[in-house]
Amino acid sequence: MSMPLRETPTEVRELSYAEAIRDGLAVAMERDERVILMGEDIGVYGGAFQVSGDLVQRFGEDRVVDTPISELGGAGIAVGAALTGLRPVYEFQFSDFATLAMEQIVNQAAKLRFMLGGAVSVPLVMRFPAGSGTGAAAQHSQSLEAWFGHVPGLKVCQAATPYDAKGLLLAALEDPDPVMLFEHKLLYKTKGPVPEGHYTVPIGQAHLCRRGGDVTIVATAVMVHRALAAADKLAEEGIEAEVIDLRTIRPLDRKTVVESVAKTSRLMVVYEGVKTLGIGAEVSAMIAESEAFDYLDAPIVRLGGAEAPIPYNPDLEKAAVPQEPDILEAARSLVRGRL
Repeated sequence: MSMPLRETPTEVRELSYAEAIRDGLAVAMERDERVILMGEDIGVYGGAFQVSGDLVQRFGEDRVVDTPISELGGAGIAVGAALTGLRPVYEFQFSDFATLAMEQIVNQAAKLRFMLGGAVSVPLVMRFPAGSGTGAAAQHSQSLEAWFGHVPGLKVCQAATPYDAKGLLLAALEDPDPVMLFEHKLLYKTKGPVPEGHYTVPIGQAHLCRRGGDVTIVATAVMVHRALAAADKLAEEGIEAEVIDLRTIRPLDRKTVVESVAKTSRLMVVYEGVKTLGIGAEVSAMIAESEAFDYLDAPIVRLGGAEAPIPYNPDLEKAAVPQEPDILEAARSLVRGRL
């Protein structure tokens, strides 16, 4: 199973997701001296997941800044740096630790442009290693992107491929507003084609990964890969699933999803965050309020995370979030009318 390729420049390499992000950071730092990196252990150590790697050796400690063990303080410094004209990229060791910095993210970064009548902007990028699957237990495995998607003033992205990880990062660094990049930890070692040099993936534009006429599966992050694998197996049974990678949680690509649902007449949303009040609820409401609602032949299905913290036990951890067999069974039931 592979992701369909988009048109790209001729110089393309096979990079891991983590390498693609590092390459994007290097490209941005070479192009713009205002771009700086900040975070705990991102210097000589290379980052909690080794994403920043050797960038401190390449660009120096003035531009790759190890911050103290204070997420609130580090995020506040990043907001201040953005307000003074820099282009900071702040890395949280785990997305869960962003809960310690919500004051700076939600009450400062997201609101200052509005509160000051557009006189300032906050060109800030924040990176969040997120999701389960690494045995890191409840305080290091959450998917909190829907929290941030609820806040006006923030843009929220989730790349599923190395190509998108680099392209969305570079697009975020050109955006005048704060952009939150959620990176699923299980994807860091996955590989794919990545063009050399500078390119961007538009924020707010979903990617139609696979065409089909029987059911639309909207997915995010690692769930895109599970949905595509399930779609291949469904095709062997005569069910053609159309798979959409949202890529951006806020703003949502209404057009792509609505057009797909109007064609297939069925919708399933697959995401790792807790099902209640998650991304699936917003996508479902979007369809219910659109012209695609009249085309639905079955109730919308939300396949989200369990209503519980992520367990440490590996079997329970897998059971807490959708897996490929769950997607298969839900899609079969949706198409064959067994809901």
